[in-house]
Amino acid sequence: MLNGKTVLITGGTGSFGNRFTERILTKYDPKKVIIYSRDEYKQYVMQQKFAKYTDKLRFFLGDVRDKARLCRAFDGVDYVVHAAALKQVPALEYNPTEAVKTNISGADNIVDAAIDTGVKKVVAISTDKASNPANLYGATKLVAEKIFVAANSYAGGKVKFSVVRYGNVVGSRGSIVPLFMDLKKKGVSEYPITDERMTRFWITLDQGVDLVFKALDISQGGETFIPKIPSMKVVDLARAMEPGCKIKNIGIRPGEKLHEVLVSCDEARDTKILDDIYVIMPQFFTSSELEKQYEKCPKVKDGFVFQSDVNEQWLDEKGIMEMIKGLKID
Repeated sequence: MLNGKTVLITGGTGSFGNRFTERILTKYDPKKVIIYSRDEYKQYVMQQKFAKYTDKLRFFLGDVRDKARLCRAFDGVDYVVHAAALKQVPALEYNPTEAVKTNISGADNIVDAAIDTGVKKVVAISTDKASNPANLYGATKLVAEKIFVAANSYAGGKVKFSVVRYGNVVGSRGSIVPLFMDLKKKGVSEYPITDERMTRFWITLDQGVDLVFKALDISQGGETFIPKIPSMKVVDLARAMEPGCKIKNIGIRPGEKLHEVLVSCDEARDTKILDDIYVIMPQFFTSSELEKQYEKCPKVKDGFVFQSDVNEQWLDEKGIMEMIKGLKID
């Protein structure tokens, strides 16, 4: 599907963008891969990293807040993966307007630019924090999700918009694994935990990339794709990385949850099962292609909720170490 096509990644210099770019350049034969982001130094670093693909790789400086710039970047693009976002929870609690400008207005600009330039598909990356949000980051991503789902009606079928929603990515920049790795390197034996009861969904970067490729392949417009992924206890992560370490309870940060939700009980009413993926169907938009794609997929049971503390899949300390073994932080 991607051979001979032009793909653009917003926020493409991040952890996801680097891995997605690597995969698409090595496993497919795209016409062009465009990295759209606002940090010229990270673009330079990425350009050096993928130096042997200069004939296919393009770098476009711009911000998702700038609709005119997006329209210029989207010209001739077949597929867009929207990964750009402000996502640091405490920082966004303190700077709410900036979160709205990038995560909500930026999503709106992506929709308009995609329709105006004739993009075929847009896949937006969301977060577990968008389900039953307790912080501003989650709230802005929930609004962004709704913007992308509703855009299918707005586009009149000309562009297919879908969403992927998943949990914490193992080893991504700003996550807890690099923090614990740094503490281990420094010989610190006391690990800070916001609350010892805390649980989180966990997904590898490659699993997240796989889900986006899947969405690009099968989406018919309006779906929210959620992978069946395991949960882990944050204290188990600390003890896996440093057996016998002491735990320092520092208290929950502003906007932080004890447990995360990927499918809420209300969303479950519209959720179907497709192999190892949950698919939340749009409530007010449908099409013959959408109905045909999922007509044989069973719905989840009444009362279903996909929440990190009541998950059927769990990682113990051994499983956690398997996931982070040989991990390289992008």
